[in-house]
Amino acid sequence: MYARVTEYKMKPGTREAATERLNTMKSQIMGMKGMQHFLNVMNEDGTGYVISVVDSEESSKANAEAVKAAWGKMAEFLEAMPTPKGFDVIADWS
Repeated sequence: MYARVTEYKMKPGTREAATERLNTMKSQIMGMKGMQHFLNVMNEDGTGYVISVVDSEESSKANAEAVKAAWGKMAEFLEAMPTPKGFDVIADWS
């Protein structure tokens, strides 16, 4: 498994609208190649992380343009466009 972890910061006052937009994107996000888990966490100040787990690094790379497009749909709410980082998953516990 492979994880893409992305730190982001929302513009002040956009948390609710950004969350509504995100909810409309569920099928787009979960339909990405090899997607297994998607987690988005955000503090009240708009700082947050997206953690998405896919089946392989190859799937993550294949999703690069789709990920960029998804962030593009959130651009109006973001202070800056975030840069995802990739990691090998060494534990996946529920």
